[in-house]
Amino acid sequence: MVALTLGSGSAWTQGSPDTPTLGSSPQALIEYARHSNPGFAAARAEASAAQERVTPAGALPDPTFEVELMDATNTMSGRSASLLPGQVGETRYRITQPLPGWGKRELAVKAAEAQATQADAMRDTSWAELAAKIETLWLRYYAADRELVLNREGLTLLKSLEELSLARYELGLLPQQAVLRMQREITAQRLALVEVEQRRKGLAAGLNGLLGRAHDAPLAAPANPAPLPEQLEAGALFEAAASANPEVNAATYGIDVARAERERTYQDRLPDFAVGVRNNRPDEGKSSWDVMFEVMIPLQQSSRRAKEREAEYMLMAAEARREDAKARASGELGIAWSMYAQGRETLRLLEHTLLPQAQATRDASQAALSSGKVDFDSVIEAERQLIDIRTQRLKAELDTRLALTEIKKLTGDLK
Repeated sequence: MVALTLGSGSAWTQGSPDTPTLGSSPQALIEYARHSNPGFAAARAEASAAQERVTPAGALPDPTFEVELMDATNTMSGRSASLLPGQVGETRYRITQPLPGWGKRELAVKAAEAQATQADAMRDTSWAELAAKIETLWLRYYAADRELVLNREGLTLLKSLEELSLARYELGLLPQQAVLRMQREITAQRLALVEVEQRRKGLAAGLNGLLGRAHDAPLAAPANPAPLPEQLEAGALFEAAASANPEVNAATYGIDVARAERERTYQDRLPDFAVGVRNNRPDEGKSSWDVMFEVMIPLQQSSRRAKEREAEYMLMAAEARREDAKARASGELGIAWSMYAQGRETLRLLEHTLLPQAQATRDASQAALSSGKVDFDSVIEAERQLIDIRTQRLKAELDTRLALTEIKKLTGDLK
């Protein structure tokens, strides 16, 4: 019974909702932010609002109802003034329906659809930015966590060397200066450990902020990310940046909006209309019906020509924005691709050359210390070099993964 109780308690603890599971991978954080980030919720609502503008854009204007009281003072009949229908000289009821000119409703729908498509593209742009921020912060969070592990391992090794140095000092085999230097190295390592721990907490708070959570909400320890691709095809990347980049797509749909607005502006040369019916009810006599037809007279030609020139300039600006977005995406992609290639080569040299050499030097210096061939300064220096190279390798991995994240954002690969 005790064994069953302990087993069930352990199982309950593993399934406890207080155990943090969010944070082990950037994909889970990005998916969580899709539903919880307030900024993206605003972009999503704006895109939905733009979709709802399509239906009313092609609807007819609401008709108007008018009541006209003729001879409200009742001068002709000699009665007292009145504001009640049927108690004045004549009451007129009129219903008027405005009618836009030919093709204007269709163009309004086309413009609204283009604006809705652009709003969707802007939503995708904001999402790509948010996903890139989350992945970037997570990578820094991952690097800080791994740096914390490296510093703790280095501190453990330095402490073991301190014990050895104290034992040799007590036997008179080591000068006091070597012991003091060892203790200085341990203090410096502890200071570095404190800095990394605080940086890790700050990055966790930043991630929680992007997720719409409390700054101190628990996050799981980051797992190892997927292996880096060996190489990236530059031609395919630049083609993707020109066709799938979110900012380029938004600028392209902006051209469609400008063209639709230009067509609407030129269509305003045609007049609008209105039709109506009126029922006349005199105080004495028979009621009658009138039919009304109105047409707008386009007299303000200078104003219309200015609006047409404005529409042309807006189209030119939209086309220039697309070219600017393409040029910026291409330039930023070139920088990111170069940084990624450099990072891969740096990692290769560190992992296959410098790191094995530093490990071999450290091991050899420790073996030589045991036989009394080297002093403690050589061992400490070898250990310090190994810690520095491991930290350098972690920084190179971080820079390479950050470049890959930027490449994915520029090529529209962050969904």
